[in-house]
Amino acid sequence: MNDTVWNGDWVTRRLGVTLRGDTAREHLGLAVRRNPKRAHLLVSRILGKHVPQRPGVVYGAGYELGRRVRQVLGAGEPVAVVLGYAETATGLGHCVADGIGGGAGGVTCLHSTRRAVPGVAEVAFEEEHSHHTGHLVLPADPALLSADGALVLVDDELSTGRTVRNTLTALHRLHPRTRYVVAALADLRTEEDRAALEKFAASLGATVEVVSLAAGEVVLPADVLERGRALVAALDGPDGPDAPQPDAAAAPGTAPGTVHRAPLDWPAALPEGGRHGFTPAHRARLDTALPGLARQLAAALPPGARRVLVLGTEEFLYVPLRLAAALETEMSAAGDGPEVRFSSTTRSPVLPVDDPGYAIRSRLVFPAHDDPADGPGPRYAYNIGGPGAWDAVVVITDTPADRPALHAPGGLLARLAARTPHVVLATVPAAAPPLRGPAFSSYAPDEVAWLLKDLTDVPLEAPTEEREEAIQSGGAHYAESLPVEYQPSDAYQRLFHTALDASARRIAAAVGTVTELVLAGRPRPVLASLARAGTPVGILIRRWAQHAHGLRLPHYAVSIVRGRGIDTTALRWLAAHHDPADVVFVDAWTGKGAITRELEAALAPFPGFDPSLAVLADPGGCVSVYGTREDFLIPSACLNSTVSGLISRTVLRADLIGPHDFHGAKHYAELAHADQSARFLDAVTAHFPAVGDEVAAAVPALLAADRTPTWEGRRAVERLSDAYGIGDVNLVKPGVGETTRVLLRRVPWRVLTRRGVGADLDHIRLLAEQRGVPVEERDDLPYSCVGLIHPRYTKGATGADGRAAR
Repeated sequence: MNDTVWNGDWVTRRLGVTLRGDTAREHLGLAVRRNPKRAHLLVSRILGKHVPQRPGVVYGAGYELGRRVRQVLGAGEPVAVVLGYAETATGLGHCVADGIGGGAGGVTCLHSTRRAVPGVAEVAFEEEHSHHTGHLVLPADPALLSADGALVLVDDELSTGRTVRNTLTALHRLHPRTRYVVAALADLRTEEDRAALEKFAASLGATVEVVSLAAGEVVLPADVLERGRALVAALDGPDGPDAPQPDAAAAPGTAPGTVHRAPLDWPAALPEGGRHGFTPAHRARLDTALPGLARQLAAALPPGARRVLVLGTEEFLYVPLRLAAALETEMSAAGDGPEVRFSSTTRSPVLPVDDPGYAIRSRLVFPAHDDPADGPGPRYAYNIGGPGAWDAVVVITDTPADRPALHAPGGLLARLAARTPHVVLATVPAAAPPLRGPAFSSYAPDEVAWLLKDLTDVPLEAPTEEREEAIQSGGAHYAESLPVEYQPSDAYQRLFHTALDASARRIAAAVGTVTELVLAGRPRPVLASLARAGTPVGILIRRWAQHAHGLRLPHYAVSIVRGRGIDTTALRWLAAHHDPADVVFVDAWTGKGAITRELEAALAPFPGFDPSLAVLADPGGCVSVYGTREDFLIPSACLNSTVSGLISRTVLRADLIGPHDFHGAKHYAELAHADQSARFLDAVTAHFPAVGDEVAAAVPALLAADRTPTWEGRRAVERLSDAYGIGDVNLVKPGVGETTRVLLRRVPWRVLTRRGVGADLDHIRLLAEQRGVPVEERDDLPYSCVGLIHPRYTKGATGADGRAAR
């Protein structure tokens, strides 16, 4: 910067825009933007967006702003969450959160985004003056927006306050609170704007306080928009940066620079930023990892590199900024005397003018390389300078933005390589947020978070006979496809409702019992239900804990696949967000204990987790934490997705699920008309008050009893496999729940029932009749019933003789 020329003079002379206030002019310059709603752009020297700046200066400004917020709030005032605005204030929001927390990172940060995530519920609002007006707020945990304490909004500038009012209208509707704080690097409101915000706050019944580092006022001539349009058209042409760009080429007499990747050993399941929430624990993990990550970046730089630009990408600012600061520290320790600067790319089109009195001296234009909700378009990097300005440029992006367009001719990397001898790309894996209803499942968003990948738009269903043939021939695993969702007849629906009415009280008592056993071992457990049969049980356990103890337990649904193990990405996510010792795995029932053993084996490489399983019913004698060991009908076993939040069973297929993805599932929203999920949960929950004494009497005896697993069910299955010449215990499915699954999803051969069992098996008998499957009564079954999958499968076989059902 030229010390004798303010880098807003050019705009003042040409447009008549005046910036008043010494502190404002110290921090801000002016440029002209291509925007029909606002002709001028305030360009911050300390934001790290449009102007390359030392990372310590950028971080320090945000941290100081946060420190001032803490002074306004007072030392003891809780902060619910800090919310930064996309795209310019995402990193600033993080820095403010750090400053509020006093260096310990004791405040959670969230930022708005323009990158939609399927299956994640959205809060939306508008930023009226922005080039791209729409904002989405996508918290991984909706409780972030309803936590107690003040809510802090962070933006780089506060011009009129309209965006703040729009945001608070949306957020206050979700969770009213009495105190909000707005933090901005510069407060440029007029007296009328200040009065409007005070009036708005009064209408909410809340206080809205403003904290800033600089203050001033922008004075605009009446015809500023017309003058701005004319100026842009004269200097930038009618299309400006939207015009086709020539292919990237090196400066005359120089060869294009090299582009290569720098590996980053990013901590497992650590979020890449606050798009879905960044907690104090996340910040502590990042702080621990930064020195090692900086060493990896330094090793990727060419020998002798001193002038290094670290470039973030659009919303992805905080982690690149922290890496830039750590890189500067690492290079300084090596004695290189570095000049590390930080800035980022943007979607805002600005007129470049190479004049010391203008804030945007140069512009780089390239195609978008991510997939934002508002579609593709040109993107920009400003003030990069000409050839030779930097020894190296380090581009730091996240995996959703590391797409072919980034690497294509004319893309960002090629544009940089035309100006810089060395371009280094480092990609941070983006942590997938949990999915929640109603965007994914029909359950309320606070009932369960699904650690799954949304495969709703992928065709995965196959006819039952084709699936069975592929599974038994070894050509496919059962988790690689889905059965066609069973659509129950009217008679079967009546059976479900009859069974629910008859068993809801018994289920409620079992829910209370198993919940009390869980709480006796862990006062504040984190529930991880095994999707999907375990998920309604997990919700009921969570409801009992709230009903009986006032506890709001975290509850996640995770996938486990027989023969493939549990979802390790989900385990890493749980370990990154909770103490693994607090996690309790939940399922609906046990059969022969296959999943119990699968869980134990899958958790062996993760010693922090307890491999024991809590279930509603344990007729197989496979676990020590259960609600009952009776084999009775749990009505949720009668249906598939329509009693499980409209979610499919889980899918694990290499072409769909990457190494860092959660296992997948589908949301059958089209079956909402037949959904019984809420009815099942509410019918059971309604009996909680009535069974309280029964549970209180049963739990002490169970706690004192020997609940060591007997594995009686496993031995019975082995006997039946031998007796019927099956030779594979995986084709023997014991218990009411497993037999129901055989009849709904697989190709059944026979159904065995214990003599004398009545109404609990009415739905089994109806399904067997519909599928043409014989039912045999036996006196020696430890279960109410057992389903046998056809052991010598040929296409179309469903009956005992291997022929197609009638």
